[in-house]
Amino acid sequence: MGYVLTRDGFDELIAKLGETYRIYAPVLKKGEGRFTDVDVVRYDFVASGSEMELEKKSDYPAKEILSPLSETLFYFTEDSVKEADIDPRDVIVFLRACDLHGVRRLDQIYLGNGPSKDYFYKRIRDHVHFALIGCTKSFASCFCVDMGTNVAPVGWMFSVEKAGDKVLSAVADKDLDPIFAACAEKEEDVTPASVTENEVHVTRPETVPNAIYRSDMWNEYTDRCIECGRCTIACPTCSCYTMQDVFYTENGRVGERRRVQASCMIDGYSDVAGGGSYRKTAGERMRFKVLHKVYDFRRRFGYDMCVGCGRCDDICPEYISFAACVNKLNDACEAYEKEEEAEKNA
Repeated sequence: MGYVLTRDGFDELIAKLGETYRIYAPVLKKGEGRFTDVDVVRYDFVASGSEMELEKKSDYPAKEILSPLSETLFYFTEDSVKEADIDPRDVIVFLRACDLHGVRRLDQIYLGNGPSKDYFYKRIRDHVHFALIGCTKSFASCFCVDMGTNVAPVGWMFSVEKAGDKVLSAVADKDLDPIFAACAEKEEDVTPASVTENEVHVTRPETVPNAIYRSDMWNEYTDRCIECGRCTIACPTCSCYTMQDVFYTENGRVGERRRVQASCMIDGYSDVAGGGSYRKTAGERMRFKVLHKVYDFRRRFGYDMCVGCGRCDDICPEYISFAACVNKLNDACEAYEKEEEAEKNA
């Protein structure tokens, strides 16, 4: 079942949904970008459809609703521990297909990456639902088609996409049909739009020889990368974090424990007890990130971690292209394989 809504009808729909759900969607923030005269699209809670930015790609993903930048897990005193409260209301998050695939990656890490589920992630995830934003065109840096994430997986309640001065919606959750019918201009078959071609293309290596870990190709990123971590904060699938204890008293027995987003690309993240440090250079960190995104994760779970949203390319202050790095990795792997084959036949 699908519906055609006017802009006023869409506002009415969001208002009705807002009576039951909190609505979390991309919003155009005027003058809140990297410079005072630069806009940015990031996620925020909204009260009407007119507040949403449905045509531009968000500069940051919606993952903060599931894994906040800084999240208090519990408070402690000398003789007690109290779990931090969360807002118990359900949320509808408006996502594009690639970001919906990104949620699958986060679920895999937090809920399917060991003998037990991450309790603090799950208690939030149980209250989060999704609406699909249809992609009528590819953005300049996207490579979702090659990553197989251009078509949304199941799991969304309804879709939305702008068509002139109308909003088209396909409804997957039949419980929502009465609300849509009351707000829509008319019923009409709607298939969520998805792109079939990107300007950017990537080729992922099927296998990675051990020699790639010592390849000189990573030295470029030691010279170029400034280790700011922006690429991983803007990535919808990066899930690394660190733990921080904040003490309220000098004896360290009263305070709170926080989970804070962290990054393999930031200096100090791989430091260990005794002063040891793995992946000391930016090139080594880039190697770890790239191989994890397009090879190691796939070896473990059967699909790649990267969803091809292109945000890391968009946000890098040094104009480092992740897509270009993946292609360089594939070329290097093929070159090593040819060398090994030539040595065998010699």
